[in-house]
Order: sequence, then structure tokens, then C-alpha cells
Amino acid sequence: MKYLNELAEGDRISDVYLCKKAANLTTKTGKEYMSLTLMDKTANTDAKIWEPNSDGIGEFDELDYIYVSGDVTVFNGAIQVNIRRLRRAEDGEYNPADYLPMSPFDNDSMYNQLKNVVDTVKNKHLNSLLKSFFVDDKEFIESFRKCSAAKTVHHGFVGGLMQHTLAVTRLCKFYTKAYPVLDHDLLISAAMLHDIGKIKELSQFPENDYTDDGQLLGHIYMGAEMIAARVAKIEGFPAKLLSELQHCILAHHGELEFGSPKTPELIEAFALHMADNTDAKLETFSEAVKGRESDKWLGINRPLGGNIRRTSNWTVSEEET
Repeated sequence: MKYLNELAEGDRISDVYLCKKAANLTTKTGKEYMSLTLMDKTANTDAKIWEPNSDGIGEFDELDYIYVSGDVTVFNGAIQVNIRRLRRAEDGEYNPADYLPMSPFDNDSMYNQLKNVVDTVKNKHLNSLLKSFFVDDKEFIESFRKCSAAKTVHHGFVGGLMQHTLAVTRLCKFYTKAYPVLDHDLLISAAMLHDIGKIKELSQFPENDYTDDGQLLGHIYMGAEMIAARVAKIEGFPAKLLSELQHCILAHHGELEFGSPKTPELIEAFALHMADNTDAKLETFSEAVKGRESDKWLGINRPLGGNIRRTSNWTVSEEET
């Protein structure tokens, strides 16, 4: 198949893609058309059906695999597919693995690395809490391993939540060695648990969109709530330790304007915020410049707050293209 990130203006395509979104709309002149979002593991691309009632357009629904024929154009600087013919794809015409963006790292390896961190936490209460999530709760583990870390911006792929959590935990592990004032067990536990609310905030792929609770409550509050509910089942868990752990979760976005219900008031909470922000920003930058040429400015990147480009001595590897 020809992946969406390979499309260029003037191409003609006849291939299967996942229909992530579909909407019936009307132009300013009153003409009906359909707006679609096509998806594969490389990109999401806007598509239009300007003659939705023509014989060449078959019935389909959102999240169907669809066989489309059309022309590739550019509109407002972005690739767009004008679809001339469309039908539901038949079984055997596509491989689902081609349509879901995946972490570049092995899922089993990441999970085993994260699970091994549990044994480094010696506080018996925190150790029991971590085991209750990452060792004993099969339903949680399955969701956690598949979940993305975001709808867009960074780690927006299957396994993204685990990749991000592992990176944040590694950074926090380094911090505890560089700054002995940090409570190792509290910080590592907070790092492993800081984004667990995202399994409730975001639906699984291929949808990968905000749930109702995700919109109304958000992952920070839900994560703190999940921890409190699990702690209630652990006999003798100190109330002060729960408060300190929940504070780290509630403050990990660092500032109120970035969605934190609290700003960091413990050094562990501040360290967690720095680790979370570091991995999020560097992954955002990495994804933005992946496969791009050196010395070519890419324009303003809103999450990063400036015009960005690759460093001059970088080369594009085969893995990035």
C-alpha cells in the first residue's frame, strides 16, 4: 500500500485506508459534501467527497476500512484527497497493523522494564500499590500497554503511554541519584502512576479520542482518584503518604494554566513535573523533525512555541523514512 505520509500533490491513489472520521457538510452555496479523515500508521489525512450521492460512493461508517480511489491535492498547505470512488474494504484486502500507529519500541520489553522497577521500591505500602496495578491487575495492564499518551502532540500511538511512563521513570531514577534529597520510593511511584488516568481519559485505537469522563474530569483527577481507590484496599497505608503521592500526581503539569489542579509544593512533585515536561517536549520535537531535512525550517510549532528545524549534522536514517 501507499502510506499517507508518502502522498504528494498530483498523485492518484487506489488503496485501503481507515476512515477515522466522517461528516456530512454543506458548502456556502448549499451543496452537500462529505469530509473524512483517512488514517494509517503514518498519518491522518483530510479527504473530501464532493459528489456523495454518485453511484461510485458506497455505504460506509466511521472506523470502517474503506477502499478509495481519488486525486491528491494541496489545500491551505496540507495534503487533501479528493475521493471519486469508495467502498467498504473486504476481509483480506488489508492488514490492520498497517493502520495503527505503534511505538517504535517493543511492547513486551517496555512492560518488563517497567515491571522490574517495582522491585526497586522498598517502601512496603508503595510497593504493594505498584504491584496491584502493574503486576496483579490484568485488565489495567492490557489497557495501559495499548493506550496512547495523547490524542495528538506527543506519544499519540499504541504503546505511547507506556513509552512515556518508562521515559519519565528513567529520568526520575537519574534525579534520585543526582539529588539525594529526593525520596526515591515516592518519586519513582509517582512517575509510574502519574498518567494512569489516561486509560480512562482516552479511548483505545483506532478511535483514540477523549471519552466523556476525559472531557469532564481529565486524566490528572481520575488518576489521583484511581490511586485513592486502590489504596483503600491496602491495609495500613499511611494517610500522609497517600496525600504526598496524590499531590505529585495533581501537580505534575506544573502550572495551573497547563491543567494542574495544584502547583508543585514537594520537591518530588517538582522533579516529576520536570521529568514529565522533558520527555513530552523532546518527544514532540523528535516527532516533528522525524524524516525532515537538516537546515530546513519547519515553521512555528505551537506546543514548542517557536520555529524549529533539525540540527545541521543530523542525517535522516532509513528507520525515519
